[in-house]
Amino acid sequence: MSRGDFAGGTTHQGEILTTENSQQTSKSQHDGQLQQQADEGVSAAIILAAGEGTRMCSQTPKVLHALGGKTLLNRVISSVQQLNPQRLAVVVHHQAERVAAAARSYDDAVTIIRQDDIPGTGRAVQCAMKQLCGDGQQNDKLSGAVLIAASDMPLLDAQTLQSLIHAHIESGNGATVLTAMLDNPYGYGRIIRDQQGNVLRIVEQKDANSTELAVHEVNTSVYVFDADVLSASVEGLDSDNAQGEFYLTDALEEARRSGRHVGAFAAPDALAVEGVNDRIQLAHLAKAHNRRVCESWMLNGVTILDPETTWIEDDVEIACDVTVLPGCFLQGHTVIAERAVVGPYTTLIDARIDEGATVERSRVQESHIGAEANIGPWTYMRPGNELKEQTKAGAFVEMKKAHIDKGSKVPHLSYIGDAHIGEHSNVGGGTITANYDGVHKNHTEIGSNVHVGADNVFVAPVEVGDGVTTGAGSVIRHQVADNSMVYSENTQHEKKHWKPSWER
Repeated sequence: MSRGDFAGGTTHQGEILTTENSQQTSKSQHDGQLQQQADEGVSAAIILAAGEGTRMCSQTPKVLHALGGKTLLNRVISSVQQLNPQRLAVVVHHQAERVAAAARSYDDAVTIIRQDDIPGTGRAVQCAMKQLCGDGQQNDKLSGAVLIAASDMPLLDAQTLQSLIHAHIESGNGATVLTAMLDNPYGYGRIIRDQQGNVLRIVEQKDANSTELAVHEVNTSVYVFDADVLSASVEGLDSDNAQGEFYLTDALEEARRSGRHVGAFAAPDALAVEGVNDRIQLAHLAKAHNRRVCESWMLNGVTILDPETTWIEDDVEIACDVTVLPGCFLQGHTVIAERAVVGPYTTLIDARIDEGATVERSRVQESHIGAEANIGPWTYMRPGNELKEQTKAGAFVEMKKAHIDKGSKVPHLSYIGDAHIGEHSNVGGGTITANYDGVHKNHTEIGSNVHVGADNVFVAPVEVGDGVTTGAGSVIRHQVADNSMVYSENTQHEKKHWKPSWER
């Protein structure tokens, strides 16, 4: 099922409409059923992740594309997990092994359901129910509400799902569909109601007539069924439609025909139920989500000068009074402490930035920047760096597995890799730690209060003691004792009145 662009609906929010039940039950029986369902909670949650997603034009399965630092599938699983379902199942087909491995990495207790080559969401649920219910002897174990959700709705949140389930239980429905009101409903299945507002059926875009196509209330592909209703309703599905697929939406009509209530619950937040079919929709949702993330941080005391150019992933942590300048990407499990200034044009990936530090026009990955440290501009911090308080890594400095102690500075044009520098040392411009011998990475040890001249090369493994001064242009190959001066004897040669051969 394709999807259109969402616009916030203003009608039916939180409204529950049910069909007439052909079999009247007493109030006491009804209350007892509600209490039993409430006690059982979500018996199972089925996440549909079998689709190919051809409109993404990608070798990566659609559900493994990322938004906010997490895959679409991960985001949906995370929301569903908050409902504490007794069983969580993911239906896979296209690149099944890859999608299944991803699902298990998010929840190692997940049940993987393999859909066969028969297409359609209805077939996916048939396969899921067959495996979840086994040979029928375990059918009584699946007796509460069963949630069904698409895996390409990255902003589907637990609160919306909880409201849907609550509405389902409170209304006594046999099935409840989550709907949305769209300005442009093209591509979506339409919710068809009778004159009293009761849900009759859902008609897919390609099967709809002109009257049905004019309906703006659409199916979001999220449902809650009572387990027994779902088992009975999907059993007799067929592919007699324009797509030649097994439609899950037909199960709702089957439930209604059997005399069970079929209800609809309209999502209060349209973004929560917007799906992704192509990269344009993915970018649209990513931008909307990122704007909300930035605004949430700003409401919690973080200064973000330009939310339009600042991207913050979900697992980032930012303290009060941090300033984030334009053009920044804060990714992974980055943690930024009070009064730090980040940016402009800075990327932090799994970085830890302590209080009062400044990181300007730089990339910092899997590194720890100490309090009041100064990084940048144009500094490249590869993984494994540990810079203590009041340190500096300046313009065009690259570091990898470097440990820099308090007050030491590497101001510019240097590479420091697999090295430790003690306290209050200064490294001159153009300095290189030659750490690789062609086979192994070797360590350089530079002590405290060391003054390294410009254009030095430390040929690792090598150790330089405390209080050492090195001359400009030196190549340090051997151990240097504390409080020494070391330099390389480089003789300068001069030929007067010399010209290149082509000028002679």
